[in-house]
Amino acid sequence: MTKQATGPLGLLGAADSTRLFDAMQRGANRRDVMHMLAAGGMAAATAGGILGAAQEAVAQTPRRGGRIRVAGTSTSTADTLDPAKQSLSTDYARCNMFYNGLTTLDGSLTPQPALAASWENEGAKVWTFRLRSGVEFHDGKTLTAEDVVYSLNRHKDAAVASRARSLAMPMTEIVATGPNEVRITLDTPNADLPVVLGTFHFHIIKAGTTDFTTANGTGPYRCREFQPGVRSIAQRNPNYWQEGKPYLDEVEFIGIADEQARVNALLSGDIQLCGGIDPRSVRRIQQTPGHAVFETKSGYYTDLVIRLDQNPGSNPDFVLAMKHLFDRQQMRTAILRNYGVVGNDQPIDPTNRFFFPGLPQRPFDLDRARFHFQRSGVGGTALPVVCSPAAPNSIDMAQVMQQTGQRIGLNLEVRRVPADGYWSNHWFKHPLSFGSVNPRPSADILMTLFFRSDAAWNESAWRNPQFDQLLMAARAETDEAKRRQTYADMQVMIHNESGIGIPVFQSLLDGHTTRLKGLGAIPLGGLMGYDFAQHVWLES
Repeated sequence: MTKQATGPLGLLGAADSTRLFDAMQRGANRRDVMHMLAAGGMAAATAGGILGAAQEAVAQTPRRGGRIRVAGTSTSTADTLDPAKQSLSTDYARCNMFYNGLTTLDGSLTPQPALAASWENEGAKVWTFRLRSGVEFHDGKTLTAEDVVYSLNRHKDAAVASRARSLAMPMTEIVATGPNEVRITLDTPNADLPVVLGTFHFHIIKAGTTDFTTANGTGPYRCREFQPGVRSIAQRNPNYWQEGKPYLDEVEFIGIADEQARVNALLSGDIQLCGGIDPRSVRRIQQTPGHAVFETKSGYYTDLVIRLDQNPGSNPDFVLAMKHLFDRQQMRTAILRNYGVVGNDQPIDPTNRFFFPGLPQRPFDLDRARFHFQRSGVGGTALPVVCSPAAPNSIDMAQVMQQTGQRIGLNLEVRRVPADGYWSNHWFKHPLSFGSVNPRPSADILMTLFFRSDAAWNESAWRNPQFDQLLMAARAETDEAKRRQTYADMQVMIHNESGIGIPVFQSLLDGHTTRLKGLGAIPLGGLMGYDFAQHVWLES
């Protein structure tokens, strides 16, 4: 493709500009380029300006070739190449290299075509997906509707033990209606089915696959090696259906659980990219030449959980007092080092297309907090608030609230418990505790999991039949404007009535060498929603 010359490059014609870019991308050095320009009659000063502009332009142009080593935040002998059984971010990143789904989620978590070139629906209940033509599995087999039907039906088989079985069960019928067309019928309407199919577990595998010691997908890389708990090595798929991608020749992926060990590996040059950077490590990385941190704003939050079915949370005034005690800006600045967004006790964050920005911000207000606390009648009784390293930053948040609480006569006792066993033994099992919620692909999934009256993870035991009705109505609504209004009403209800306090949304931070280009924000997770491999390239 001919590149449009701008700035100093405008002094060159289109043919000369293309020749210059091509030479630089093939590795021509400064002396070679200066000779090329001088041969065309270019003065040295002018040639130097053109060379500088060209180098900057080439740096932003994806370059093919090279190898990187990447560290995720976990590793286990249970690591898997079976899409249905993925459970950790390391699995997500690895499987995204080898497989594709019917759809993929963009920076606003809106579904975009992937293996499905298009789709349509009848009342959000009957969906027809038309497959992209010419797509091949790594073993050379052409993708057909049979593969899609097999892949999706696996999740419904209890023997498979798919982690997405609850999401697949509403698919009452999955049938091929042609060699490249699949029809999915749901038990109830769901306008978010393309979002669901764009999540990690719904990658498409070859029909009949039962052996996952290696991967045979349609993804940007082929699996050269996979050792659970050790590493995987991915090699570029030369027949990938996305033209020009991927850019790298090879990606080695490992897991390093300790954050400081990941940072040390990055700064020593042992790895070129890693996820899960603590805000406290950012300055060290940025001050090391040749390294940088990439920020992804997301819906990741650590929340204060006030049980509404236990004292003192059963008193609405106490709940309001606690929510007004959040010094949100201090938490963002002091705890997250500004790598986050101030929250407003609504679980949908500003990166989500259904975020409601019109909800008035609940302020840090000691006078209101004191008023509601005094009305609650709780008095000076010591109230334990349970926190743990398992819920990131919860200990610091609890200590900030303890300090501000003292200013209104509230006696909060910070009770720190170990990370081991926290989620089974402590999470939402105390009157006051903390939870931690990872980004979810849709507003429907998030609210269904954490706020529906009968949800297993309804942290604060908040129950509202009207909310449940709105949830079902929004799920079935295909008019996006109407869905947006319904989700706005639901966010107001959570803000006003639930026992969940969300002071800040935490950014996801990735450390990388500055030679690595192409990173972008996909708020489903760090490392570009764990899909970095097909997007990044190495600067020469």
